Amino acid sequence: MNKQNIGIGFRKDFAEEFLNSTELQPAFIELAPENWIGMGGYWKKILSKAAEKYPITCHGLSLSIGSPDELDVSFVKQVKQFLDFYQVKVYSEHLSYSKCDNAHLYDLLPIPFREDAVKHIVKRIEQVQDILERPLVIENVSYYTPVAAEMTEVQFINAIVAESNCQLLLDVNNVYVNAFNHGYEAKEFIKQLPLNKVAYIHMAGHEQVSDTLIIDTHGQAVIDPVYELFDFATDLIQPVPVLLERDFNIPELSELQVEIDRMESIVSKKWHKTKTYA
Repeated sequence: MNKQNIGIGFRKDFAEEFLNSTELQPAFIELAPENWIGMGGYWKKILSKAAEKYPITCHGLSLSIGSPDELDVSFVKQVKQFLDFYQVKVYSEHLSYSKCDNAHLYDLLPIPFREDAVKHIVKRIEQVQDILERPLVIENVSYYTPVAAEMTEVQFINAIVAESNCQLLLDVNNVYVNAFNHGYEAKEFIKQLPLNKVAYIHMAGHEQVSDTLIIDTHGQAVIDPVYELFDFATDLIQPVPVLLERDFNIPELSELQVEIDRMESIVSKKWHKTKTYA
């Protein structure tokens, strides 16, 4: 398949080393647009160099799709300009919120699994998609306690995707983390998702802090059970880009390449006739 599926999160911590070496060879890179919009000088040159070498996907941090505040239209327009300039094929965000009363909370907080929340979020997604002139790809997020739930997580996700006509980012690690923390069966959860709407997959590591709690950290290597769940999911999904997230505790680039190669070996068994990137 010529290794067309697996990308890496582009982090400033290793950007220069990555661009000047051949140890890490992803098919594409992912970045948070708000970390690069308006950037000049040295980092602008780094981004330009990266864009010359790799296709770019974007995974945002501050859209805050579940926020009770009004949508930040000016920000969304800036994102659109960025996506258009760098010819970004996928723009994804979290099914969560990070702003309230114009205060940035610097965390991804859970949204109540409720019908009124579905309607609120669907309206906001439709606004975003109208401005961006492309589908928004929404990620299932990790959470540690449900808030005033009136439906299940999977019902909540399905309702939002169906009513907004957005796409889904399947974060396999988040499914594993939530299944462990909340006591449900991860494979059954995946089977109930709108798999025909999956446009993107995330893989990442986590930290188990007790017998009953896993924290989604993106700071460790992907573990075997998450690879197993990924293998299961790829049997049910058409070929899409797959992203390895590593946000801190960055290892040698060769170790990240080992993880990419393992994911590639899994998808090549199922997706060998199709390329997601030219």
